[in-house]
Amino acid sequence: MCGIVGYTGFRDAYDIVISGLRRLEYRGYDSAGIVIDNKNNKLEVKKTKGKVDDLAEISEGLQGVAHVGMGHTRWATHGVPSDRNSHPHLSNNGKIALIHNGIIENYDTIKTMLIENGFEFHSETDTEVLVNLIQYFTDKSPELGFAGAVRASLNEVYGAYAITVMHEDFPGELIVARLGSPLAIGLGDKEFFIASDASPFVEFTKEAVYLEEGHMATISLENGVNIFTIKDNEKVEPAIQELRLNLEQIEKGGYEHFMLKEIFEQPKSILDTMRGRLLVNEGIIKMAGIWDHLERINKAERIVIIACGTSWHAGLIGEYLIEEFARIPVEVEYASEFRYRNPIIGPKDVVIAISQSGETADTMAAIKLAKEKGAFVYGICNVVDSSIARVTDAGSYTHAGPEIGVASTKAFTAQLTILSLIALKLGKHNGNLGNAEFMSLIAELDAIPTKVEEVLQSSHEVAKNIAKQYVDATNFLYLGRGYNFPSALEGALKLKEISYIHAEGYPAAEMKHGPIALIDENMPIVIIAPKQGHYDKIVSNVQEIKARKGQVIAVVNKGDVQVASMADHVIEMPETSECFSPIVAAIPLQLLSYYIAVYRGANVDQPRNLAKSVTVE
Repeated sequence: MCGIVGYTGFRDAYDIVISGLRRLEYRGYDSAGIVIDNKNNKLEVKKTKGKVDDLAEISEGLQGVAHVGMGHTRWATHGVPSDRNSHPHLSNNGKIALIHNGIIENYDTIKTMLIENGFEFHSETDTEVLVNLIQYFTDKSPELGFAGAVRASLNEVYGAYAITVMHEDFPGELIVARLGSPLAIGLGDKEFFIASDASPFVEFTKEAVYLEEGHMATISLENGVNIFTIKDNEKVEPAIQELRLNLEQIEKGGYEHFMLKEIFEQPKSILDTMRGRLLVNEGIIKMAGIWDHLERINKAERIVIIACGTSWHAGLIGEYLIEEFARIPVEVEYASEFRYRNPIIGPKDVVIAISQSGETADTMAAIKLAKEKGAFVYGICNVVDSSIARVTDAGSYTHAGPEIGVASTKAFTAQLTILSLIALKLGKHNGNLGNAEFMSLIAELDAIPTKVEEVLQSSHEVAKNIAKQYVDATNFLYLGRGYNFPSALEGALKLKEISYIHAEGYPAAEMKHGPIALIDENMPIVIIAPKQGHYDKIVSNVQEIKARKGQVIAVVNKGDVQVASMADHVIEMPETSECFSPIVAAIPLQLLSYYIAVYRGANVDQPRNLAKSVTVE
């Protein structure tokens, strides 16, 4: 969840670290800190509760002082956000500094041992335990050296971590390690970069090494990058990756917020996700990950989709798609609950794991369990060479591009695009989709980017004006049927995440089984009501709401008359096949949430208590 940046080279370490932390602030933003190896070869630390800008204000004196340094932006796990709990943490002797993303689960046992050996602690964090454990091994067994002490310490802990460590007796050297949390090493010309992802160093180099699970590396100008296994100290040859990220992708491009930029990028991100896969003129869907394992997937007794948050909502729509077109039974599980309930799963099952970052800790744990039980695991993620991409048996990238806003937007519609392609390909192959229907559906899917562009242009100002009227609302209901029941869940989640208004999504038919008791003249209800599917039932639901004086915001097809005539507010979207309507309907729901949050003065890109990549349980 936290962001890590490190640098050794010829540039000003302060500038590199502060700039990198700003780019990683989406990973956590309740406190931040920096440490440099100053001109006297002493570690100098500045850290504070608050944002990276707050850190910059108190640490300007470090500018131009050093060519080696590291920094951290925090999402609190152990200990409340505070100056003393901020990273970096120093060892008792002040010689070792450590930054950490993750959780050391046995920190309490180790802390007790260290206290018995005379160590003192000044924070509530597990990270301070780890840095003092490294000092303990350095003092106890000096023959280990710096790297050996780090390795010995990591072999004593369990949990999840990505760490970067500095020692003032080893100037110019950085040691990094990962187990369950991502870490990238940028390879420059006489300089090296470290970060939780490549965004902090994309303008300086196009080559990176993504540290593998259970590996550590020593990094210095003198000796370069040397990678070893943590457990056995076996040397590993680095796999150098060419970065596809560019600077323009991680900047706002004139938009007020990254979230708004990413909402408007969806015509392109959906098109990029289909590019080279959907060949309408040839009447085929080309997906190597599916094609190479087509029989295995099509003969599955069932498909289990595992995901969290927005990706779980995409998985629910994927269930509708796969069951309708491929006629394979599908179950959708929260990854965070999957492994704790002793699930019945075996070699005849296929598991589809969905994650924007490809690093979600709960989803990774669920994948591990599924593989142990012999299931075939297919990954859907957005980040090339992420952990999920490496550990799954096959998979598909969404090609949505970097998503900086914490509330997921374009990742969601890209995931729905991939799931649509998978369902249609499986259905065509196993004969459940006739050629005429298949051709009609892929032509409609091919038109989705244009329709998303259309709804962006037509609904933008409408959503903005509606949002002004509900700034002071305290509760919202979102209702949908069929394919758009999960759309209601996702719409409610977006509003909760960024505006802090309580919102709930329901199947519209369930309104009479409880939620209707909440409806009065102060309750806004968002109805997703495309013309296809269960439209007549939705009409009845709207009538029931209006009979109780509820305020209806209806998302309807262009030219709709019946629902539109009853609604207090209408947002129109172009008509499409019911199965693809959640992709189009997502746009006005995202815009509505965005503008309500903006008018409430919320930090849209960095909602309180949240972080983009959930790499801890």
